[in-house]
Amino acid sequence: MRLSNRSRIPIYNFVLTLINVLIVIGLAGFILEKTRLAMFGNESVLFVLLPVVLLILFLVRGRQIFEYDSDGEAVNFKNRNIIPFLSKEIRDEFPKYKILSYEVVNAIVFKKLYIKIKSKKEHIAVLKYDISYLTDKEIKDLKFSLKKIIKANREANREGKTQG
Repeated sequence: MRLSNRSRIPIYNFVLTLINVLIVIGLAGFILEKTRLAMFGNESVLFVLLPVVLLILFLVRGRQIFEYDSDGEAVNFKNRNIIPFLSKEIRDEFPKYKILSYEVVNAIVFKKLYIKIKSKKEHIAVLKYDISYLTDKEIKDLKFSLKKIIKANREANREGKTQG
């Protein structure tokens, strides 16, 4: 199964540009209010504060682009930000049989995907991905695909233990 929200990059770029424009306009309004108008008083701080809060909220939600591919014997995850220098791209590829479990954490502001995999020396590694910008249907499809992989792994482990 393939899952990607790459087609929504223009929307995320538009939202980010709009927030930046609001910050500039708010800053200009704040400066104008403090130097010339004096109509709003202390509430003029909101001209700058609200757009900055929107920007922080946009960035706290995590990386916007999430791609998942479970076709074939390997699973591919890619998680990146629309602003390339802001955070490093996460790119993981590993065989399906290494997946032990997964968990989707749904906080108020953000959603994260945690995947437990077996490493080479039988240690357990936890991989983290931001999935805040996926729709509910996409998250449901992702969960379904991961459940299917985990179920197949458990059945293969049971068969391997009974035959050995």
